Amino acid sequence: MTTADGIVRAKQSLPARIAARTGGGVLRVVLILVGLFWLMPTVGLLVSSLRSPQDLAESGWWQVFAEPAQLTWSSYGHLLDNAKVMDSLLTTALITVPATLLVVVVGALAGYAFAWMDFPGRDAWFMVVVGLLVVPVQVALIPVAKLFGAVGLFETTPGVILFHTAFGLPFAVFLLRNFFAEIPRELLEAARLDGANELRLFTRVVLPLGGPAIASLGIFQFLWVWNDLLVALIFADSGSPPITVALQQEVRQFGNNIDVLAPGAFLSMVVPLVVFFAFQRQFVSGVMAGAVK
Repeated sequence: MTTADGIVRAKQSLPARIAARTGGGVLRVVLILVGLFWLMPTVGLLVSSLRSPQDLAESGWWQVFAEPAQLTWSSYGHLLDNAKVMDSLLTTALITVPATLLVVVVGALAGYAFAWMDFPGRDAWFMVVVGLLVVPVQVALIPVAKLFGAVGLFETTPGVILFHTAFGLPFAVFLLRNFFAEIPRELLEAARLDGANELRLFTRVVLPLGGPAIASLGIFQFLWVWNDLLVALIFADSGSPPITVALQQEVRQFGNNIDVLAPGAFLSMVVPLVVFFAFQRQFVSGVMAGAVK
C-alpha cells in the first residue's frame, strides 16, 4: 500500500471503511430491510383495502398471502359509490393546489426581495419573518376563527387556503431567501449590465437557479396541506370537507364503513406519494444544495 493510499484510508470515516471492506453488501441489506419495514404500513393498508369487511374482521391483513382469493375490488366499488368521500378528494385538491402555488410564488418573490433588494427595514422585517416560524398553529386558531367569522370566510374553502398560505409563508420566505442569497453577485450584476430589470432578473436568472429549492418547498407545502386535519376540521365547510375530515367522519362508524375507510385512506395517501416520487430528483437536489451551502 502506497503512502497516498494510507493517507486516503486515514481520512475515511469508520462507516466508510466498513462499507469499503464489506463491499457495501451488508449496508445494502440493512437499507433494504429498513425500506421494507418503512413500507409495511402502506402495504398493510393496500392489502386491507383489497379485502372484504368480513375477512378484515376475522383475521389480519397478512393472511392474504396464505389465501390470495380474499383479494377483491369490491371495497373500491363502494368507495366510488360514496359521493361524500369522492367529493372530498376534489375539495382537497381545490385547497391544496392554490395554497401550494400561493406559498411558492409569494415566497419566491419575498425571498428575492429580502436577498437582493435594498429597502428600509429589510433586516428587521426579515427577523419578524423568522420569528413567525416559532408561532404554533394552535395559538392562532381562535383569533383567526373570529376574524374569518367577521369577514365571512369561516367554513369556506378560501378561508382554509388563506390560513395555509399565511402559515406556510414564513418558512417559504426563510428557505428561499437563504437559497437566493447564495447566488453569485457577479452573475446578477452581469445580467443588470445587459439591461435586465428586476422582474427579468428574477424570472430569467434567479428562478432557474432556485428551481431545486422551489421544488422542495412545493413538495413540503403540498404534503402539509393535503394531510392536514386540524385546520380543515375547524375552518373547512362541513358540507364539503377535505378528505382527511371525510375519513375522520367515517371513523365514527368504523364497523359499518370499513369498506369505504380502508380504500379511502389508501387513496388519500397515494396522491402525496405520487407527487413526491414525481419530483424526487428536484427534492433531493434542493436538499443537497442546501446542505452544501
